[in-house]
Amino acid sequence: MKIAILGYGTVGSGVGEILTTHRNTLSVPLELVAILERKEQLHRHPLMCDNIESILCDPEIEAVVETMGGIEPAHTYILRALKAGKHVVSANKAVIARYAQEFHNCAKEHGVSFLYEASCGGGIPWLHQLHSVKRIDEIDEIEGIFNGTSNYILDHMTKESQTFQHVLRKAQELGYAEADPSADIDGMDILNKLRISIMLAFDTAVAETIPVFGIRNIQKADLLYPETADYVLKLLAVAKRSGNHYDAVVEPTLCPLSSPQSAVRDHYNLTCLHGTTIGKLCLLGQGAGKFATAHAIVQDLTDIVLGTAYDSPSFAQSLTYDGTILRSAYIIRTTLGKSQLQSILGKHLHHCDTFAAYTYAHTDVLYKAKMHQLMKEIVNADAQAFLMALAQMEE
Repeated sequence: MKIAILGYGTVGSGVGEILTTHRNTLSVPLELVAILERKEQLHRHPLMCDNIESILCDPEIEAVVETMGGIEPAHTYILRALKAGKHVVSANKAVIARYAQEFHNCAKEHGVSFLYEASCGGGIPWLHQLHSVKRIDEIDEIEGIFNGTSNYILDHMTKESQTFQHVLRKAQELGYAEADPSADIDGMDILNKLRISIMLAFDTAVAETIPVFGIRNIQKADLLYPETADYVLKLLAVAKRSGNHYDAVVEPTLCPLSSPQSAVRDHYNLTCLHGTTIGKLCLLGQGAGKFATAHAIVQDLTDIVLGTAYDSPSFAQSLTYDGTILRSAYIIRTTLGKSQLQSILGKHLHHCDTFAAYTYAHTDVLYKAKMHQLMKEIVNADAQAFLMALAQMEE
């Protein structure tokens, strides 16, 4: 199968290297014949061009790998490739989270595949596992650590007792964090992965109202309480189905030391599902990186050649988002005084302790939707506020 790659950055070049340098070890014939890049980059590789038409109009190119990132022109190029009768494999979680149903409908109409294993969990075969389990079970819950950058930061802040900014700079030097790390530390990268995972696990279109809390405001003092109480702070994505409803959230979470999440180090990811008969199943691996992600893309290409690509989601379930299904207790660090907190939290304020020069409020178990509304009020009043959910993990 002849292949074109759109975008030759970290992941795209990783795919190119596997298809060329490791070509003799591949189990199926995959040949790279074209690479789309900006005009000023054309000197980097003899197969590069800056004209998408030369790729879309070439009848010998059977599959397109999209690793450009962003929404446009990726959205347009993916649709045009599918309409041209070409299979598409993408690692672009942002465009998939927004347009997955449109892409799947277009692929089905034109008799081609649209696959995106690399968009969630990097080298972890997470989406493939969701499809496999769903053939037998109803999946009612998914959760996990879906972002290597945020996990690296939290892990090394805890182990080295360093500040957030110090560890972030180190992560950037090692290539684990981008120059602009906003999508990672604010939880938006995880949100895109969670929306894709929900879509596949629950066979439904996904709401855009899922609440997200990142780790931008974390301070060293925030890690002292978890250590004394045998918890580890992780940034988790969680979704749970109940009947025809589902709830989901991305938030910093205190995980018991006995939980599998607490043991995930550095830039690794841990993705978990719960099925009717299989119970809880977790996958651990590199959630990002040049070759881990490229490997997942080549796996998708191999499945297309072998005819073993998994089916697209049916979107048969019309599930309704319900922000009251997931419940948890929370720790809130804020510089607001007790009287100010009481005015915001009202009857939900259980007790208030002073700790490490900050005020902590440990709330009662609340409806998550209500808690998030309260947190918005706190954050509006205190830009340095930080939320930690107290996870009730299965051991």
